[in-house]
Amino acid sequence: MFSYRHAFHAGNHADVLKHTVLIHTLDYFNRKPNPYWVIDTHAGAGIYDLADEWAEKNAEFETGISRLFGRTNLPEDLATYVQYIKELNLGEELQFYPGSPWIALEYMRDKDKLRLFELHPSEVEILTDNIQQQDAQIRRQVSIFAKNGFEYLKSQLPPPTRRAITLIDPSYEDKHDYRHVIKAMKEGLERFQTGCYLIWYPLVQRKEVYDMVQHLQKLPNIEWINASLTIKKPSKDGYGMHGSGMFIINPPYTLYPALEQILPYLKEHLAEDTHALYTLEHVEK
Repeated sequence: MFSYRHAFHAGNHADVLKHTVLIHTLDYFNRKPNPYWVIDTHAGAGIYDLADEWAEKNAEFETGISRLFGRTNLPEDLATYVQYIKELNLGEELQFYPGSPWIALEYMRDKDKLRLFELHPSEVEILTDNIQQQDAQIRRQVSIFAKNGFEYLKSQLPPPTRRAITLIDPSYEDKHDYRHVIKAMKEGLERFQTGCYLIWYPLVQRKEVYDMVQHLQKLPNIEWINASLTIKKPSKDGYGMHGSGMFIINPPYTLYPALEQILPYLKEHLAEDTHALYTLEHVEK
């Protein structure tokens, strides 16, 4: 499991979809004055240098954020996402890309809290160092746990604020992660039925992907959105991602119409061949 490094994939097509959804959700939660928590079960290092050897190894950002970075005709939510990336890079060339913790810290208010789980020893060391370099206010908001986010999610629920966004985005290198997601969600919903849960998943040629999504769709007493983006034809050898998806439980009511604008645009501009497509489903209570 420790072979996975978030930097390999920083800024790729999956990050574009995942982080656009995350920013939309954070913006929605900020509409009410009540404080909330953000819980990230697989936090990574927090922020990535795209010139680093890990990020340059596959340079996946070149077919992700780089394709949107200079565009001016973006749908509203994608424009907000790209503008944040530009501000992070001080309006200059694209060099740095934020992980989910960095995005959360940008959009959260002073009274909100961030709970970060990361089991990879080098990643959690870098994450801790990155947070320690921030000001005292940010350090007070953040708690970092070198623990398995699947196992410890239930210990954070329900938050005392009764408002939370939980992001679950493991690498899925371990095929058992698909079952871990289902178990974590059943436990999480038992403790905190009204929480908002953002679950990222890869589109790969594994039966476990489709089984997991079906199980999530059958969870009782929830509203959900399932959004997926395919960027290319699956490989003949069965290896590698050909897209990714976001399964959102108890989503903001504003998210579905936003995705109706986001997904067609991403299909057009992130496509790597003629097999690109998207799906968008939702169920209300």
